[in-house]
Amino acid sequence: MDLQERYADDLVLVRSTGGRVALGVLVAALVLLPVGASGYLIYTASVVAAYAVIAVGLSLLVGTAGLISLGHAGFVAIGAYAAGLLAAKLHLFWPAAIVGGGITAAAFGYLVGLPALRLTGPYLTIATLGFGIAVQQVLSNWEQLSGGRNGLFLPKLTLGSWQLTDRHIYYVAMGTLALLVWVAYNLLRSYVGRALVAMRDSDIAAEVMGVNLTTYKTLAFALSAFYAGVGGALLALILGFLEPQLFTLSESIYYFSMIVVGGLGTIPGAVLGAALLTLLPQQLAQTRSWLPIIYGSILIFVMAVDPLGLFGRWMKIRLWFKAWPF
Repeated sequence: MDLQERYADDLVLVRSTGGRVALGVLVAALVLLPVGASGYLIYTASVVAAYAVIAVGLSLLVGTAGLISLGHAGFVAIGAYAAGLLAAKLHLFWPAAIVGGGITAAAFGYLVGLPALRLTGPYLTIATLGFGIAVQQVLSNWEQLSGGRNGLFLPKLTLGSWQLTDRHIYYVAMGTLALLVWVAYNLLRSYVGRALVAMRDSDIAAEVMGVNLTTYKTLAFALSAFYAGVGGALLALILGFLEPQLFTLSESIYYFSMIVVGGLGTIPGAVLGAALLTLLPQQLAQTRSWLPIIYGSILIFVMAVDPLGLFGRWMKIRLWFKAWPF
């Protein structure tokens, strides 16, 4: 077992030499992936990055703060449409549109977080569920804003007079994911992260210890909504088209499944869950009518084998190798 003797050792993201090598190989593979890769593979990797951003934010809310949300598709939709309208109507530069989508979603997240001060458990879940459904209905019927069921077409990404290709969009998505994962890691190791964990374990005990529940519950929702908004903005720029049916209740359940299958409350687990549940339906697309049954059976199998998710299984394998042969 690795023992940390200094506080600085506990702050290091990657402690072992093997971990640094593995991280370096992973970064190199992601950077070099577009070289010689097919357009479909690049597109799929970009979508995985966008979903991973959403999953990391939801993991911070559910796994770290202990607040359940089944209306996260609403925040994703707000971020996607906000970024799309900023880019299409106001002709805002795409990095500003992505940030604008995240900030807009965060503002709505703060408002949704206010009922969390009085609601807990299934009551909070139903409140967030209602929010997600309401957003989808508003977007479907407000044609002047969202284009309604006809959808909203978005302009191509440009950098001055230079039009960005799928490879450039891939680097934008992966770079955004890397930045937000780094932010999430540092947040969890700060006093904010410890306050969120304390609130999850026991909000009464956390309040006795000086944690302001009003501040941290609304902060958790705003932060998670910001990640969802940025992920939605990335999806909007990747797809180039938005339609309200992309943000239904099933999408919220889809996001929730990512963090549970990957490993609840863990950032690597959120990324792994997003990758698995994005790639799995594509690989099983030829099964057509059998896809829901196969898809659901695989999810049940993963959770039955290891309730801690994919990342939990990896930690057990890692611990076994450390203890071997003793």
